[in-house]
Amino acid sequence: MKNTTRSKVLDIRNITNSTYVLRLEKNEFQFKAGQYLVLDIPGKFKAREYSIYNSENTPYLDLLIKEVNGGEVSIELKHLKIGTDVEITGPYGFFVLRDTPKLEEIKYTFIATGTGISPFHSIILSNPNLNYQIIHGVKTSDEAYDRSDYLSDRYTLCTTRDEGGDFYGRVTHYLQQMEILKDSVYYICGNSEMVNEVTEILEQNGITSKNIRTEIFF
Repeated sequence: MKNTTRSKVLDIRNITNSTYVLRLEKNEFQFKAGQYLVLDIPGKFKAREYSIYNSENTPYLDLLIKEVNGGEVSIELKHLKIGTDVEITGPYGFFVLRDTPKLEEIKYTFIATGTGISPFHSIILSNPNLNYQIIHGVKTSDEAYDRSDYLSDRYTLCTTRDEGGDFYGRVTHYLQQMEILKDSVYYICGNSEMVNEVTEILEQNGITSKNIRTEIFF
C-alpha cells in the first residue's frame, strides 16, 4: 500500500500563461523516472494524478501542470502560497525504462503531446547518456516546455496553430513523413486518440508491440 505524506509547496514557476511547474518538498519520497503521483490539498478531496517532471536525483519534486478550462484543481494549485501543505501519494505507474542495464545501447524515440512530455523530461534528465529522440506536439511554439533541457538535435517540436516549431502539423503527420527507425523502442504519452493513431502508424511500419510502450494522459 502506498503511503500518503505531507509536502510543502516550494515554488511555482510559470512557463506560459496557462502552464506552470509546481515544486514540492521531496522528503523521503522515492520514484523511478516515468512514474506519477497523486496530489491532493488536505481536506479538499480533489486528488489528481500528475507525472513527475524532475530527475530522480534532485532534492525536490516538480509537476508540470496545465490549467484546464473549467478545471478547478489546476487553477487552485497555481495560486497556492509558498509553504502550503499538500498531500502526495505514490509513486505509481510502469511507464519507466525497462531495458537496464543496457540503456546506452538502445535507441529510444519519445512521442508526446502537451504536458505528456513530463515523464520523458524526467527520464532524460535522470539518464544523461541516453540515446534518444523526442517528438513533441503542441498547439503553439511557446509550449515547448523547457526545451533547453534537451539536446537541440534530438528534440522536434510539432505545432498546429503557429509555424514557430520545427514542423507545422500534428505529430502523426510528422511520423508519416519521417523515417521510422526499426531498431528503436518507442514510448508514447498523450491523449488516447493520439496514442492510438501513433501506435497504428508504428505497427504499419513494422514496429512490434513489444517495442511500443504507452501512457494515456486524459
